[in-house]
Amino acid sequence: MSILVPRQRTIGVRLSEAEYAELERFCVESGARSISDLARIAISRYLNRDTEESSLALAVNQNAAQVKELEEKIARLSSEIAVLRTGSLAGAGPIEG
Repeated sequence: MSILVPRQRTIGVRLSEAEYAELERFCVESGARSISDLARIAISRYLNRDTEESSLALAVNQNAAQVKELEEKIARLSSEIAVLRTGSLAGAGPIEG
């Protein structure tokens, strides 16, 4: 796969042998093409976390509003059912058994 965006800047990080081995293992498990790609993805996600958190918060708020609306509808329907039951029982007369 060719690099679509030319990379001109580099950063360096010192790792212990154990840290590097763990990073290599994670790179293979995650399917990243290289440790550089994995690092770029991780950095990008870290830098964009506020946007992702905002999107998640918006979705949660929308779902909460929908749940509240459904709760109100259920309460209204429950009241209507109670009224209907009371009305039909009052007009039915005594129950013989």
